[in-house]
Amino acid sequence: MEFQEYKAKTVEEAITAAAVELGVASSELEYEIVDKGASGFLGIGSKPAVIKAKKKDSFIDDIYEYLNNLFSAMHIEAKCEIDFDEAESVMNIEVSGPEMSVIIGKRGQTLDALQYLISLYVNKKSESYVRVKLDTENYRARRKDTLENLAKNIASKVKKTRRSVTLEPMNPYERRIIHSALQNDRYVETRSEGEEPYRKVVVFLKRG
Repeated sequence: MEFQEYKAKTVEEAITAAAVELGVASSELEYEIVDKGASGFLGIGSKPAVIKAKKKDSFIDDIYEYLNNLFSAMHIEAKCEIDFDEAESVMNIEVSGPEMSVIIGKRGQTLDALQYLISLYVNKKSESYVRVKLDTENYRARRKDTLENLAKNIASKVKKTRRSVTLEPMNPYERRIIHSALQNDRYVETRSEGEEPYRKVVVFLKRG
């Protein structure tokens, strides 16, 4: 929100006028005094006090501004919607636009990197930890379905061949999907091996 100019007999009255027009308490205003004004002598030579004021940016306003600047720097046209659940300390950010494949990147790597950057900024601004989830075009849900189907297909292969299968490197979130998808399987187990960012899931037969 841009600063607007307000005039009154005194600075205090100008602040009050700004608060009334903007529909906020005076404590929620950000303002600067342009001219303190003067009462003059018997009304002669008097001039009004002048301030510039605007409503203070909220936590969410700051995040929107950061997102707009981030995607602008990437030369990507993007519209962002923020859903912040304060009780659960979870912030869901949905991005839409014509070039979302660029934001997603290979296997969601760019999306994960952006989520990490945004999380750093959000938690720098927040007094308590906020879990940030960034998504576009329902990618997270589609990726989850893909990984669950992959886990079931790999499990079937392990059962037929009786040989373990090592999957491609995945981030912690995707590995959890694989582990969760097969945790109740009677015949196979899973474990993670290697170091980040090359840590992989191994699917193998249960003993006995």
